[in-house]
Amino acid sequence: MVNIYIASDHAGFKIKKKIIKIISQLGYEIEDLGPENEDPVDYPDYAKKVTTKVSKYKNSFGILICGSGTGMAIAANKIKGIRAAFCYDIYSAKMARYDNNANILTLRARNFLSFKYKPIVKTFLETRFSGIERHKRRINKLE
Repeated sequence: MVNIYIASDHAGFKIKKKIIKIISQLGYEIEDLGPENEDPVDYPDYAKKVTTKVSKYKNSFGILICGSGTGMAIAANKIKGIRAAFCYDIYSAKMARYDNNANILTLRARNFLSFKYKPIVKTFLETRFSGIERHKRRINKLE
């Protein structure tokens, strides 16, 4: 069973709700780690909530959404064992998993076409890490 955790900042709150529906439609269960409304919050706090869960549970993924997607990626990548990738199309989502074994997907909420979310999320969740030795070696160097 795959555990999926999601959080956002205030800018990503509405998109987070859409992503939860998408993931449910794909047949996955997801745990929403906040926030509960659109009141201003600090994205590093919510990145920490998701990365704590993902780093604790081996077969898990996280999804983080903020205005640009970049702030969440930076915050998440500070945590040991986390490989967060900001993905903006199917190719970036596929390669984040296939080559880099990313365990957190970050998305942007602002200036992004909403029809792109579903294929990006689906691709990220369904692509398996290649396990190719050169990719393992490179990932190990990140640790």
